[in-house]
Amino acid sequence: MAASLQAAATLMQPTKVGLVSSRSSLQLRSSQTVSKSFGVEPAAARLTCSLQADIKDFAQKCVDASKIAGFALATSALVVSGAGAEGVPKRLTYDEIQSKTYMEVKGTGTANQCPTIDGGVDSFAVKPGKYNAKKICLEPTSFTVKADVVNKNAPPEFQNTKLMTRLTYTLDEIEGPFEVSPDGTVKFEEKDGIDYAAVTVQLPGGERVPFLFTIKELVASGKPNGFSGQFLVPSYRGSSFLDPKGRGGSTGYDNAVALPAGGRGDEEELAKENVKNTASSTGKITLSVTKSKPETGELIGVFESVQPSDTDLGAKVPKEVKIQGIWYAQLE
Repeated sequence: MAASLQAAATLMQPTKVGLVSSRSSLQLRSSQTVSKSFGVEPAAARLTCSLQADIKDFAQKCVDASKIAGFALATSALVVSGAGAEGVPKRLTYDEIQSKTYMEVKGTGTANQCPTIDGGVDSFAVKPGKYNAKKICLEPTSFTVKADVVNKNAPPEFQNTKLMTRLTYTLDEIEGPFEVSPDGTVKFEEKDGIDYAAVTVQLPGGERVPFLFTIKELVASGKPNGFSGQFLVPSYRGSSFLDPKGRGGSTGYDNAVALPAGGRGDEEELAKENVKNTASSTGKITLSVTKSKPETGELIGVFESVQPSDTDLGAKVPKEVKIQGIWYAQLE
């Protein structure tokens, strides 16, 4: 990077103008360092402005030379900035992912992506019957959180967030019974798999919102273009988690200090900090099938999930989190 920027900066420096008596011309000689940096032979990198040419023509040629130098600097900057940028990896099919080794996948971002389908039809083309859905993958593509806006008189609205978690938020290897009725409706029950992932996002104001992205115990039914259902959202923290003052749900202290006089320890403001709550809550998700491949039983589609955020073991009011993304499944 340093060498490329140095080469471009050198090109922007004023060129040496030398008088060649034998040919009575002015020659703008380029630096050998610049020539080698851009892969040009030093002997060929020469711009000659004849003294017999019109003064206006000479000035125009010199302006053109400075434009070329500026373009070279901009190109160099783009190359330098693009060299360190991480592009989104190409989405692969399930078989293509399985054919890759660990080292071929490591660091590419492919492990956080759901597979795609090569071919297939743009509809739900699965015959009625009872199937077992496996290899279900849910990959979020956006996280929005319902929070107060700058205008205090306006109602809360969903705001875009910045992801603070690394690329470890995709759910995978989920499975469960999948039934297709003769009337075209479908029903899915989640039974097992990597069905939760801890995620933290940051609101524009700087507040960070942790939540447990999950579809535990999901029972969804409806038409293939939009079947939905509710699921269980476990507590973000377990009952044995201790806060900074040593208070927990099943371990630690009930009160971090001596019991307050007058029964103040039972007041709501203190009780919600002292008595930890690890109760689960519920969320709702809607899945839509956008493409299917009947010969392999593969499905892909999009989903939208709305669920509560972390409550800090009952001490905070949860926020509403909306997750949108794509999903993949295999039926057998």
